[in-house]
Amino acid sequence: MTIFRRSRKRGSALLTVLWISAALSAIAFSLANTVRGETDRVSTDLDSLRAYYLAVGAVERATVETLWANWYPDRPRIPRGPGWFDYNFPTGTARVEMIPETAKLDLNSVGEDRLGRLLAAMGVPPERAQAIIRGILARRMGTSVLSPFSTGPSFSVPPASFQEIEELLSVPGVTPEVFYGTYVPVLEGAQEGQPRLVRRSGLFDCLSLYGSKGAVDANTADPAVLAAIGMPPEGIRALVEARSRIRIDTRTLGPIAPLLGAGMAMLRFDGNTMYTIRATARVRLPNGQLSDVRRSVAVRVKYMPKGFDTWIDILRWYDTTWSN
Repeated sequence: MTIFRRSRKRGSALLTVLWISAALSAIAFSLANTVRGETDRVSTDLDSLRAYYLAVGAVERATVETLWANWYPDRPRIPRGPGWFDYNFPTGTARVEMIPETAKLDLNSVGEDRLGRLLAAMGVPPERAQAIIRGILARRMGTSVLSPFSTGPSFSVPPASFQEIEELLSVPGVTPEVFYGTYVPVLEGAQEGQPRLVRRSGLFDCLSLYGSKGAVDANTADPAVLAAIGMPPEGIRALVEARSRIRIDTRTLGPIAPLLGAGMAMLRFDGNTMYTIRATARVRLPNGQLSDVRRSVAVRVKYMPKGFDTWIDILRWYDTTWSN
């Protein structure tokens, strides 16, 4: 009887030890996962911060080298490519996009017809597009507008130009997707029957307070902007494909000129003094590969002629921006 009781006590003690060991193992496993997750998060945050400063450096370098190119056209430091180029640094790489403001339409003067073609090319439904057009024109003329998309008062206000592009978000019918752009699924080029996502531009990509009142930049204008100036779809496809390979000018435009229609007269190639310079950077990891973390920053600059006290006028800085 005594031996039996001792065996039961030993069995209970062993079972208790096993349960405690299992609990400690679960706690250790959970702690290890937490530590690993926090380590990965800190590593990602560090890569993001390094990529941010790398992008800032690329923007500043491109800003100065563009000034050099304007002053000394025969000795440009920036390659005259299709609108972008790469900087390779010891700590990573940065892709820089040079987007002249003439690639966009002037928000405060663009006409109703151009706005209609622009919104149609962006895929905005007709009813919403008409509401947006009425809202923009009403803002500029100072009249009231009734719209099913309105959420605020409809009383009239004094005529006023837009002072910031983000003010478009207050126009009835303009959603964040319409303003910033979005991704839409398309079946063309899909693999295994799964649609692929394609970027659809927003008003932010097509309108500007400093945009063009006439011709737009042939090398960087968004396809929706090209549609707004009257270029047919086949001409837009031909121009976009051509400028992805070479820089478009009066000489290289020749082979595709018959496809551009009336939009050909609304293209310009040089003479830009105001740019949005956008850089997207990725840092180099210790193993030599590039991090998956990307950071994009942008600056809007105006280059002043010689004789001014300030040669580079910074109009706006974007700490976080979108890049394709």
